[in-house]
Amino acid sequence: MKQRPLIVFTVSWIAGSSGAYACSGSRLLLLIAGASLLLAALGMYRRDFLRTVIIIWCALAASGAYWELQEAANVSKLPEALQAADAAQMDGASVRMTGMIASAVEVDGDRADFVMSVRQAVPIGGTAASGKPNSRDAGTNMGTERTVSEKVMVQVKLKSRQEQEAARQWQRGDRVRISGSLTQPQSARNFGGFDYRQYLVTQKIHWLFKAAGASNVQASAPSGFGMTLLLRWNDQARNSLSGMIDRIFQEPHAGYMKGLIIGLQDDLDPETYAEFSQLGLTHILAISGMHVAVYVGCLLYIFSLLRLSREKSLLLVMLLVPLYVLLSGVSPSVVRAGIMSMIGLYAARKGMLKDGLNILSAAALLMLLWNPYYLLSVSFQLSFLVTAGLMVYVPLIHPQLSFLPSKIAGAVGVTLIAQLVSFPLTIYYFNQFSLLSFAANFVLVPFITFLVLPMGTAALLLGSLWLSGGKMLAAAAEWLDDLSFWLVKWMNGYPQFVTIWKSPSPVWIASYFIALYGLLYFGKGWSLSRRQMAVVPDATVPLDVPPAARLPEAALPSRTKTRLAAGALGALCILIVLLYAGYQPEHFRGAGAVQVLDVGQGDSILITTPQGKHLLVDGGGTVSFRKAEDGWKERKQPFEVGAKVLVPLLKKRGIHRLDAVIVTHGDQDHAGGMQAVLDQIPVGAFLFNGTMAGTAAFDRLMAAAVDKHIPIYAIHQGMNYAPDGRTQLVFLGPVLSQTDQEALTVVKDQNHDSVVFLLEMNGGRFLFTGDMDKASEEQILETLDSGRLGEAVADNGQAVDEPALQTAGEMLEAPVDVIKIAHHGSKTASSAEWLSRWKPAAAVISAGVNNLYGHPHADVLQRISGEGAAVYRTDLQGEIQFSVKSGKIRVRTKLITKS
Repeated sequence: MKQRPLIVFTVSWIAGSSGAYACSGSRLLLLIAGASLLLAALGMYRRDFLRTVIIIWCALAASGAYWELQEAANVSKLPEALQAADAAQMDGASVRMTGMIASAVEVDGDRADFVMSVRQAVPIGGTAASGKPNSRDAGTNMGTERTVSEKVMVQVKLKSRQEQEAARQWQRGDRVRISGSLTQPQSARNFGGFDYRQYLVTQKIHWLFKAAGASNVQASAPSGFGMTLLLRWNDQARNSLSGMIDRIFQEPHAGYMKGLIIGLQDDLDPETYAEFSQLGLTHILAISGMHVAVYVGCLLYIFSLLRLSREKSLLLVMLLVPLYVLLSGVSPSVVRAGIMSMIGLYAARKGMLKDGLNILSAAALLMLLWNPYYLLSVSFQLSFLVTAGLMVYVPLIHPQLSFLPSKIAGAVGVTLIAQLVSFPLTIYYFNQFSLLSFAANFVLVPFITFLVLPMGTAALLLGSLWLSGGKMLAAAAEWLDDLSFWLVKWMNGYPQFVTIWKSPSPVWIASYFIALYGLLYFGKGWSLSRRQMAVVPDATVPLDVPPAARLPEAALPSRTKTRLAAGALGALCILIVLLYAGYQPEHFRGAGAVQVLDVGQGDSILITTPQGKHLLVDGGGTVSFRKAEDGWKERKQPFEVGAKVLVPLLKKRGIHRLDAVIVTHGDQDHAGGMQAVLDQIPVGAFLFNGTMAGTAAFDRLMAAAVDKHIPIYAIHQGMNYAPDGRTQLVFLGPVLSQTDQEALTVVKDQNHDSVVFLLEMNGGRFLFTGDMDKASEEQILETLDSGRLGEAVADNGQAVDEPALQTAGEMLEAPVDVIKIAHHGSKTASSAEWLSRWKPAAAVISAGVNNLYGHPHADVLQRISGEGAAVYRTDLQGEIQFSVKSGKIRVRTKLITKS
């Protein structure tokens, strides 16, 4: 490393930026001071490392200071410009802003999104955002325009097809004047959930600017010439290529080819993307280094056919690489590959010695200097990590694959290392890994890269000149697509090979890479010692290594062989321990947990028992009131709570299997998200209220449970369920007659027949109520008072063997610690009599922020307050977690409120 100062500097720069991201202010100063002391001690102990130590210290200090400067500048200027005391005071303010469209415009259904570069802003209504009258225009409807330089994310809600068509005419670079309201982006509302606000901050965007209708947007074409105009032309070129692909290819091949050739994934079939994602093949659908390499190779081949000199060919390719980077969308991975290609081509043209790791380091440093927030990009991290891993680890594994033919060994080594290196980041961000990923990448990556991609590109080029010829070539490419689609679908037909992992810690990730390097390093030495061969020089070693270094060496002593074998075995054992620990789901150290997830206007509650069983009560759901004639409003990938929120949360917590799901009733806001759960996570038992909702969505849910051979249980009053020795459930409702229990009837009003149950876990008592109404409360209270409920519990205690249901009549008498308020706090439930009977110490309400129903109702909150119970609300506090151990309950909430 002493001979590679650029690599040392870049790695140290990344470490310093990472430290500045994790810490700030005094903590960052302490971190730098500690690192300085350690480096000073190392420099004094090893004088020959003094130069390296100085490089490391300079990079750490400079990168930390650079990050802090960027963070200090990355704040919103709008509150000051609009005379608001702070951002919270400006949230929801009506504003008119003038500026320029700074991104491509995405029109999806009834919404148009784009980034706006704001130049002027003024509050609407004659008052500043602070609420005070404007000094010059008090009493008018518009204040004084103030100059400001900031980017905002614009969301225009389109009201008609005509507005949709008008929005499609907007382009990057257009000058716009928009009237709308400013809203702060939503932060993560669940532990481990996606933080949209933080994501936008990395894009240097702090506000959503929402406009109601295209009539509030005045757009005009730009004048003059500049970088924005070049990007506008690039957008037009991409759209033109997209349109040509639509004319040449049929669906779903057109959307697939757009992703493969020009990096446009908007039209990619969601099911196809999900299947590729499950096998770890999404890198094929995003323009990356592989695509750039094919592009460069094809250009060099074409220029050689044209008999251009080597110098001219390299120069032309070097000049054309940025054009491909622009046309393919300028993602971090393609920028990295483009920069590396240009540096490599320049070095080859000048006849300079080149080192892959040095080129990679130069590309990373340039990108981080341009935009330090690239460091937080998943694409940036995966691209650089996999590329570096291939350079470092492939030379170590090659000697261990000598039993294979050389070409196959090369392909196996590259594929295997790519999978091993990307594994930690894959499970960190996506929380799943298919054991068939290696086989899928080994077969499909070369097939798609060297056959489908060139043929698809050739069809596009030919179709641009001769449409019929392009369609004929496209037909052959589509046949190859179908073959790859079939293979992907076939491999996805074995869900048992898909493993779910919780997001590991940075320490775990670092330990994994160290152990992996140790395993390959010692394995290489042991493998070579057995064959008495010389160690092959690292592929990244400069080419001027003395020939003597490549000569065979004498056989190693047996003691050295033993040490190498022991080192490899030790590294392997460490890897196994790391993988075992990383695969375990989140645990609460003997405590049980009730996690009330924030799924908006709906219910979803995850129960984790002291012995590690997982029960999911309801799955939330997205309710749509859209009419049939409003089909144009439908988005390509509509937001669905189960797929977008619930399943990612379950996977992030490492839940490999749900021992039972309980659907309290068939309404969409409780059962809708459960479909995605059944599709992606194994389920041991399906419990529901014994009635059908009479909706297509609930019918599909029940059909999915049957198709997956999940045991289904119709719950009624008096049944019990004991998932482990310290947890039991007693079902209080629904109250069904003997006839209703024997027949599967359709009930439109599902609320009354909600599943209601008591949970006792580690000495804590919880009452879950679904969306029950007052009539259902009265029924249950009457059966309690009459003793019939206690008799039902005793009679049904051993009615079902799987899951094992046990009697627990004593649970019916004592007060509860926590009650889940029914129907999101609607006034149709939670009567004074019901609350008085259970005497809860705390009440939890699951409701959406600013929901249309006014939940929770003020009367319900007053009745809860009358019982002296603490109130927890997902609309105010996000996810709410109750941890239960030895009868004591601890509460934590994702969002901290003043109350």
